[in-house]
Amino acid sequence: MKNMGGIEMDALSGIIASNLRKIRRDKKLSLDNVADMTGVSKSMLGQIERGESSPTVATLFKIASGLHTSLTGLLEDEERPTKVINKEDLNPLFSNHGHFRLYPFFPYDDDKRFEIFVVELDTGSMSESLPREDGVETYMMVFEGCIQLRIMDKKFVLQEGCAMRFDADQPHMYKNIGEGTAKVCQLMYYKK
Repeated sequence: MKNMGGIEMDALSGIIASNLRKIRRDKKLSLDNVADMTGVSKSMLGQIERGESSPTVATLFKIASGLHTSLTGLLEDEERPTKVINKEDLNPLFSNHGHFRLYPFFPYDDDKRFEIFVVELDTGSMSESLPREDGVETYMMVFEGCIQLRIMDKKFVLQEGCAMRFDADQPHMYKNIGEGTAKVCQLMYYKK
């Protein structure tokens, strides 16, 4: 039995079958509809859904493209394994000469429409954020330190243990007004 990225082909075929069936049903499509949309024959799609055929990468790309989904959407196990993310393994974004660090723990995903990151600000450092598109919400929690958040002409002081939600479609600025490094966890939610 062949192995693909640590997953046996039979198991991978089962994952693909389940995901394809779910996507098709969620979109209320028949096998004929999917065949028309993807250019993959109805009989081949049926075999894939029943786990009787292991599709080629080219076929998977055709299916993903025709269904307007990602390739990984077809390959990911519905019961995703637990995943530990170590800060040291992330590629942080820096600004303010390295005194502002953003660690992208959970990057944006179209299916979930959110991203989660941790922000660290050294004493006295600040970061200005441009307005996001309409419908973007920010949820933030201060885990260490004291942050001043300015949204337009309003100022808010958030100390350790405080949380806040605001619409991110207006300019805003974060500043560490406490002593020591401030640490903030942020979730950005994209409604659209």
